[in-house]
Amino acid sequence: MKISYNWLKTLINNQDITPEQVSIALTDCGLEVESMESFESVKGMLKGVVVGHVLEIEKHPNADKLSLTKVDVGNGTILRIVCGAPNVAANQKVLVSTVGSVLHTFGGDTIEIKKSKIRGEISEGMICAEDELGIGNSHDGIMILPEDTKVGMPAAEYLKLYTDTVYEIGLTPNRGDAASHLGVARDLVAVLNTLSFGEYRGKVSNTNQTHLNGIKELPAASGILNIDVKIEDATGCKRYSGIALSGITVAPSPQWLKNYINAIGLRSINNIVDVTNFVMHETGQPMHAFDAHAIEGNKVVVRRAKAGEKFITLDEVERTLQATDLVIANAKNAMCIAGVFGGLHSGVSDKTTAIFLEAAYFDASSVRKTSKRLGLKTDSSFRFERGTDPEMTVNALNRAANLILEIAGGQVSSALVDIYPEKVEPFKVAFSYSNCDSLIGKVIDRNIIKNILISVGIEIIKEGADGLLLHVPRYKYDVTREADVIEEVLRIYGMNNVELSGKISFSMTPNKVDITNKVDAEIATVLANEGFYEAMSTSLTKGAYTQNDEGVVSMLNPLSSDLSVLRPTLLYGMLEGVNYNINHKTADIKLFESGKTYHKKESGEFPYYEQKQVALVISGKLHDANHHQPKPAEVNFYTLKSYIEAVLAKLGITFKAQNVKHKQLSGVHQYQVNKKVIALVGEVNKPVLKSFDVSQPVFYAELYLDAIYNLAFKPVIYAEASKFPSVKRDLALLIDKQVTYAELEKLAFETERNFLKEVSLFDVYEGDKIPANKKSYALSFTLQNAEATLTDNQITNTTNKLIKVFEEKLNATVRS
Repeated sequence: MKISYNWLKTLINNQDITPEQVSIALTDCGLEVESMESFESVKGMLKGVVVGHVLEIEKHPNADKLSLTKVDVGNGTILRIVCGAPNVAANQKVLVSTVGSVLHTFGGDTIEIKKSKIRGEISEGMICAEDELGIGNSHDGIMILPEDTKVGMPAAEYLKLYTDTVYEIGLTPNRGDAASHLGVARDLVAVLNTLSFGEYRGKVSNTNQTHLNGIKELPAASGILNIDVKIEDATGCKRYSGIALSGITVAPSPQWLKNYINAIGLRSINNIVDVTNFVMHETGQPMHAFDAHAIEGNKVVVRRAKAGEKFITLDEVERTLQATDLVIANAKNAMCIAGVFGGLHSGVSDKTTAIFLEAAYFDASSVRKTSKRLGLKTDSSFRFERGTDPEMTVNALNRAANLILEIAGGQVSSALVDIYPEKVEPFKVAFSYSNCDSLIGKVIDRNIIKNILISVGIEIIKEGADGLLLHVPRYKYDVTREADVIEEVLRIYGMNNVELSGKISFSMTPNKVDITNKVDAEIATVLANEGFYEAMSTSLTKGAYTQNDEGVVSMLNPLSSDLSVLRPTLLYGMLEGVNYNINHKTADIKLFESGKTYHKKESGEFPYYEQKQVALVISGKLHDANHHQPKPAEVNFYTLKSYIEAVLAKLGITFKAQNVKHKQLSGVHQYQVNKKVIALVGEVNKPVLKSFDVSQPVFYAELYLDAIYNLAFKPVIYAEASKFPSVKRDLALLIDKQVTYAELEKLAFETERNFLKEVSLFDVYEGDKIPANKKSYALSFTLQNAEATLTDNQITNTTNKLIKVFEEKLNATVRS
């Protein structure tokens, strides 16, 4: 946001403060000055250009269209100048660019004036036309000045050129109160009255004040153009003020007005539009001027748009409105999108002779939603979205109407209309001095605190022994609590003025470790050691990715279609990372990401919930070919499975695994503890990969941290190692193809609980001499008695029991 130094000075009564002091003061109080630049109404300010008097003129001996002149430029200096202008003559007062000066022409060219010879004759300067000086586009001839113009006067002084210092302020979204010159002036004065710099430091004063210019009683209304105003939606529009002016003349703005708005980067349009822009940037109150002849039925209605209603904005684009959009309409049609943009057919034109000026207080969220949906960002919406001052509408109208009467003529043709159904009351806040001292870390003089609060516009209603009862104006949207008021005090007092106490206080809670941080760090360490790189993606993702997902959380006002839903899985961001790496010639990929996913429940008081996860993705080669392994090894399902199991082992989690089905993955292996899912791993389906333009196989895994946090690093229960030897017995079983090893293992432990300690699979065979619907599993069983050495009888009985149950329940046959 741009702020003019000259403009600021018109709003405060301190005229001695320098531009550099203003910059320091604003930055110290939180309005960071990102840049400070000089503005010149004419580039270069015509340095070296002065008023000259043409003493003599004669024809150039070597050129028909050139003249030789002698020009007095003051202080007894006579210059010989060759001039090609057809209108040059003796005894004229002209503008002369002397040797060494640099001109920036109207066309954008740069001319450096040098002493030279033109067709054999010396020329010591240039008599200038408008376009050569950059002050106009005329090149019909040189500028001829009044006879009484003082010779030697600098051109900048004669032309009353304008200079200013312009600050670029990094305005944060919560500071809607400072989105104007008046708001910035308010903060500047508060600093000057408290603990500023130089001669102000350490003093408390109320001598510096802000004042709004041009507020004076308007002439009586003639009554020749009365506009009826009706608010149909008091939620979207809490206050609406307006006034009609007639007999005006739309014309270019006076130079002073052009200077102010040009300095802050605005383009001058005409005197009426420029006034509305000027008042908005001065007071923070957006305004709009309607051509009164476009107000059918002499009626202004503030209403919601009709669903599908078409509207052509000032940029000549037809837009389709929704029923949630607030509009300003006449008796038939919409004329303006409230708080956002005006309409093409109701704006001020060169033929306008009567206008209706509006200043309103619109609901911030309503304007924000409409502005975002339509993709329209204007100076008006910028301010309404952040919150404007509901008490400023009438003052802004008064200021604008008086300016228009002054520079465009005309008369007040209707009484000022002000519809304010329900007054917006200020925030009531109780403020404690002791709380202020505690939060700031310093005891600040109570008079300084009160002076700060009054200077920033906060009203003291009641004062007690340890505090104040305050009314905070509604234009300070971000000040609603005691902590906010204390922040205002600190902001103006200045953090640089809070001395360090010299003591550092901290506390430690022994033997208390945040398990979540420990688990996160352990997982990251294991994966980093395995060659993984950490990825980070946004929590928002494309709605197109989630069309087949359930419980998706969609954004009400998405920034774009690419950021329209909260991610229900980390898979999409990881696949975008895979695509990016492959496109940048990195096809061997190991990535992991830790983050939250977002989901919607079917019912409940809180219909949304989050899950914290770690996602892993691998693709490409495990390692390159070498002399030991001529063919490069590719990653596969088991590669990623080993990484997941290594992580769980490091966390001390004992798990069970089973195969499950998944929409986006195939061959999924799911890990559980007490029937709670803690992880899964699988291969990404080809249709999913195709949607991300990935052609090589990709393997994906998820760890569900919310469940893992409750399981990790549990105390280890130790048992004395058995003193008695273990025994192994192997069985080769012929079983049906659909029977899994997991079923065999589960059945074995259910059958023998006393002596069976471990089951392992060491061979799987299908093929020759094995029936087509069968397979052979070779299993090893480890048996041990914790209290005595196993006897042959116990070993034989246990083995027979296992064989019997396999035969009866799984239709197995023992192979000899």
